[in-house]
Formats: sequence, structure tokens, C-alpha cells
Amino acid sequence: MTTSRYLALELANTVRHDGAGGVADELSSVDGLTSWVAAQEELKAAEEFTATGTGAAPAAEAVATGPLAAGSATGPVADERVRTQVLALRAALRALLARAVAPAPPSRADADQLPPADQALSRLNAAAARCPVVPLLDWPTDAAPVARLLPAASASPVDLPAVLARAAIAFLGGPDLPRLRACTAPRCVRYFLKEHGRQEFCKASCGNRARAARHYRRHHAPPTAN
Repeated sequence: MTTSRYLALELANTVRHDGAGGVADELSSVDGLTSWVAAQEELKAAEEFTATGTGAAPAAEAVATGPLAAGSATGPVADERVRTQVLALRAALRALLARAVAPAPPSRADADQLPPADQALSRLNAAAARCPVVPLLDWPTDAAPVARLLPAASASPVDLPAVLARAAIAFLGGPDLPRLRACTAPRCVRYFLKEHGRQEFCKASCGNRARAARHYRRHHAPPTAN
């Protein structure tokens, strides 16, 4: 299975700050989902997503001929039904990311709107099971053997929610989960992986914004009563 476990964070972070005090959703339309899928290199490389009955094919071709297609190879990769499934999966993933960072605070974007952890687990596992897979051992003459997962012969080769669910499971059950953090900078709602011991924020601009906010509070705090 070549789908990167970091695809899970890409999906979770399609909920982001809109720059004006609110929250924006990159997957708010079928076109938005199509654009997001097109930008995910790990998703394009996933055997589950690109394989066909006769071998590998470019993701756009696989999508255009699969059951999720709603147009041509250059059109939407999904219909509204599939977008709804992806949104439900994302909510489950974000609920489990919130659980993973506890007792630290979760992302402020939707912490009060997420399903309970047990429901999130059930939803994630059910989505991952929708497209059965079989193991395949690939062993080139000039390289080490590689184990992969491919869709079972009886399965649809294109099931976007199933591929995303497996990426989420790979991350949640992988070695990087202890490094997961929710960025606490003002206006940021992203999850990120901590890269070094002193890292507090997802990127330098968030750190600068947090320091500026602390400086403002120090110099504009109301005087305390004696």
C-alpha cells in the first residue's frame, strides 16, 4: 500500500482558517473535492485508487472509468453522494485526531461538532472495508521485495472514501502519531507533526503571529487591582 499516512493530515486540514476570523472548507463542493484530489500526489500513487482490472493506469483515467466518475477524465471525480461520504470520513478522522492530542486542546475549527470516538472508529473501519484488498508481493531482480495491497478482483478499483480511510488508519496506527499536535496560534486550526523538541506551531508564520499576540497582551493588559 503506497498511500502515504500523511494523506490523513492533508484530508484533516481541508478544514482551515479563512483569513477573516472564520473557517473555510476546501471540500465544500464537488468541484472542490475534485481539485483537492488532483493535488494529492500520494493519492495519485495509491494502487487502490489507480489500479484497473488490467494493471495500473493514471488516476484520472481510473476515475473516469470507475463508479465515482461524474464526468470526463478532466471533470469531477465524484458526485455529491461521494462528497458526503468523504466529509463524514473527515469528521471521523478529526474526532480521532482530537482524541490523539488529548489532554492538549484539539483544533478549534470543529471540536464541538465531531462524533464520539467510538462512532468515529466504526465509521473509519467501515469505510476502509468497503473495497476489499489482497496482498501482492513485488520482487524486481535488482531491488528488494515490496509488499503492496491491491483491490480484490471482485472489488471496484476506484473507491475514494476507502482509500482515504486506509490512509487515516495507516497514520493513526503508525509511528508518527505521538508527534501529532494541534496548532494553537491565533486563527490557525491545523493539525501538524512536531519535527523537533521546541516546536509549538505548524509553521513559522504561526509562531510569529503567536509571539505578536503575546506581546500585545503583555502591553495592553488591564491593570490589576491592589
